[in-house]
Amino acid sequence: MSTTTAPTGLLGRRLRLRRPSLIAAAAGGILVFWIGAALLVPALLPHSPVDFISDDSFEAPSARTWLGTDYLGRDLLARLISAARSTLLISFLATLGAHLIGDTLGILAALRGGWLAAVLERGAEVMLSLPKLIVGLVVIALVGPSATVLVLVTAGVYAATVFRIARAIALDLVTLDYIRAARLRGESMAWVMFGELLPNMLPLLAADFALRMSFSILFMSNLSFLGLGVQPPMADWGGLVRENLEGLASGSLASVYPTIAIASVTISLNLLVDRWGSRGGAGEMRT
Repeated sequence: MSTTTAPTGLLGRRLRLRRPSLIAAAAGGILVFWIGAALLVPALLPHSPVDFISDDSFEAPSARTWLGTDYLGRDLLARLISAARSTLLISFLATLGAHLIGDTLGILAALRGGWLAAVLERGAEVMLSLPKLIVGLVVIALVGPSATVLVLVTAGVYAATVFRIARAIALDLVTLDYIRAARLRGESMAWVMFGELLPNMLPLLAADFALRMSFSILFMSNLSFLGLGVQPPMADWGGLVRENLEGLASGSLASVYPTIAIASVTISLNLLVDRWGSRGGAGEMRT
């Protein structure tokens, strides 16, 4: 009876080092593909994502429509690429907003401490105790669905988590000599926050940004699947899944393509963060 052992020696070390690099390269390639498609491809497509090009719903793929048509006879490839732009842009803006709020308040709480830190921490705990999807549903149901509301809601529900991460990182840095020296020199609070602390926090915050963006895409897609995301005639990937779900009964893959797109981007972002963490950059960012 034979057993299989892992490669040893120089060859084994090369294989172990190359495998994570190949995975990271593949993940990065997928992200570059979708970003490039969102930015460049729409202008090259023969059909507009809102044009009705066929009288048949869920038409099969052909030379004219590479992925077929959706439930209204629109070019599914054009819809998928247009939805990529909406999904990536809104999730990026929402994640940026969450970090602007969370990073600023987190660093401020670490520097000031006292009652301000206590109030902010209790507020973050309240926000974290609320189900994110329920909060999103309630807010959007009250003010109405739009891309702007979607950005603000997504940024708001993730700002509390970013706040706790930024505060934890900053607390480890405020006791270091260079921060004490800056405060003794009489530097302003703004300079200590953004000129001294933030640059040294950026590697960890960048890793969390990528991870948070994948969460934002999933959160956004859930809301859009429920009809509270980007509104017709435009759509994001979650909206495309909802619109074309009935096509599964007739064998159409119209709702599968955006599902694959969501999975490919979110998994790629997580793989890149894992790769970053394995190199010592973000080993404790999964909060």
